[in-house]
Amino acid sequence: MNNHIFPCILFDGNARKSADFYCEIFNGKVTVDTQVVVNIEIFGQKIMLLNGPPMDKNPSVSFMVICDTEDEVQTYWNKLSDGGTALMDLGSYPWSEKYGWIKDRYGVTWQLFLGEKASDQKLVPTLMFIHQNNGKSVEAMEFYTKVFPNSAVGNISRYKDGGESGEDPENVMHAHFTIDDYSLFCMDNSHDHAFDFNEGISMVVMTDGQEETDYFWKSLSSEGGTEQVCGWVKDKYGLSWQVFPIQSLRLLTDPDKTKVEKVLQAIMKMKNIIIRDLEDAFNS
Repeated sequence: MNNHIFPCILFDGNARKSADFYCEIFNGKVTVDTQVVVNIEIFGQKIMLLNGPPMDKNPSVSFMVICDTEDEVQTYWNKLSDGGTALMDLGSYPWSEKYGWIKDRYGVTWQLFLGEKASDQKLVPTLMFIHQNNGKSVEAMEFYTKVFPNSAVGNISRYKDGGESGEDPENVMHAHFTIDDYSLFCMDNSHDHAFDFNEGISMVVMTDGQEETDYFWKSLSSEGGTEQVCGWVKDKYGLSWQVFPIQSLRLLTDPDKTKVEKVLQAIMKMKNIIIRDLEDAFNS
């Protein structure tokens, strides 16, 4: 399982409180705890919880939890229901004997699915392609699997295979793909939802060295993507990514708070992260 690629969820100052909530539900643990960043590990997978500006999370990026038993589905559903809202009621569906889609108290949405895993990942970020991106799931999977090594498009189920009658029969109902051995799901949806991809949930790519950092930065911002500040980039579909070199972690976790603050100030002035400039700021 690749833990150099992982999701990041933005919180309005309550990252630690939400971390405790998720760790209690999914028997996880906190691995990093700072004022800005709290990392948790659930089912052996990393999730970053980031304190930042208010930004609504929405179902354009949800988290599929693949469960082994009906009791497991029910347990997670009951706990997420505390302050949460059902988007699709828990019940039996053509694709699963027990399935439900729920928004928790923090606005994060979870699809609880009884079925077999497509890989060793139990928790799978799921992308919904809507509005101008509707019908582009296959194109997006091809784009992502070309950008990342060790990638492949897996099974694709289309609405013509037994989905909603109101959908384009060629649209993707559910598909699986991997980027550098990290699993994601995706789907098309034709409904006029009042949401789309935003910075509320992003994907983090931890890179090794400047060359790799530059490669992913340029690749993910290509073909109409948008470069943003602090290592953030939006790809051509509007999905947000954070491209961050692993070398920067040593600088940001140094016990000298003055040096760390200098590094943070340098990052704030950057778009693509330049490791040498961070080291110069650290040593200044």
